[in-house]
Amino acid sequence: MNKEKDIRLLSQEELLLFCSNNSLPKFRAQQISEWLWKKRAVSFDEMTSLSIEIRELLKFHFLINAVKIHKAERSNDGTIKYSLALYDNKLVEGVLIPSKKRITACVSSQVGCSLACTFCATGTLKLERNLNFSEIYDQVFILNEEATLNFGRPLSNIVFMGMGEPLLNYDNLLKSIHLITNTKGLSMSPKRITVSTVGIAKMIRKLADDNIKFNLAISLHTANDYKRTELMSINESIPLLDLKDAIKYFYDKTEVRVTYEYILFKNINDSLEDARELMKFCKITPCKINLIEYNTVENLPFEKSTNRRTEEFINFLAEKKIIVNLRKSKGKDINAACGQLVNKLK
Repeated sequence: MNKEKDIRLLSQEELLLFCSNNSLPKFRAQQISEWLWKKRAVSFDEMTSLSIEIRELLKFHFLINAVKIHKAERSNDGTIKYSLALYDNKLVEGVLIPSKKRITACVSSQVGCSLACTFCATGTLKLERNLNFSEIYDQVFILNEEATLNFGRPLSNIVFMGMGEPLLNYDNLLKSIHLITNTKGLSMSPKRITVSTVGIAKMIRKLADDNIKFNLAISLHTANDYKRTELMSINESIPLLDLKDAIKYFYDKTEVRVTYEYILFKNINDSLEDARELMKFCKITPCKINLIEYNTVENLPFEKSTNRRTEEFINFLAEKKIIVNLRKSKGKDINAACGQLVNKLK
């Protein structure tokens, strides 16, 4: 057995086989799983319902590559941003966003990102690797503990809007969400989870075929092909027409209402003509739109839209009976735009 093997990457069948090969009863596999996921033991010594002999056996064969908090910064508005250290000393980011009604955790799916969206701090970092499902689960578990510690209540919502493109780490994404929503893990409702994508059409169709129960958000930011290609290079290979077809397919199969994320950039995508193009695009399925204030990133040439233009944009969409919310930028004083904290620590 390879001592470098992370026990959490074993399937339940492999864990049962290990127990069988070492003359341990089947219920020990269940106990070990509970320690690993429900209680998130980060060392075998914590598994006190197991004998010392069993714990030593596990230590001999396995290790636990747990995620750890590397640094935390708290904003004046209550937002807390974490850099989280992985077993290989690479860093990812997680954010706790409190409000009156909810505590939201924003989590990462990759170390860095390959998509290089021009307005995104993570886009300035190269993609180093995918997170495995246990590392994604760890982020959520840690942020849930931190929510209780800092705000006196657990997470109400999880958004995959941190570093990376979740649909380019598809298998680990779905495995982590299975654990987060399973009674063997955190027992959270999938309706409280939102996965955000730049619009990988092929994988949006796969989500539909896999009959997912969580929410889907599309980082759209403009419904104009030329502008979107300027902002997001992915639009060259997956133009808006292809994305539109995938979204229709997704809704027809799942009946899950899609959310569009739209950052308002000053004098780029905040005119009434931009709002009109967005309205036409959004008519393809029931949806809602989250308009987002831009959180300025150092050395990137973007500014948030003016209050007047933002109000006009919202009013136009509301008059067309489209559900629209304005998401105020949070954590400005702690580099809370995705990728900023890790960039700063490099």
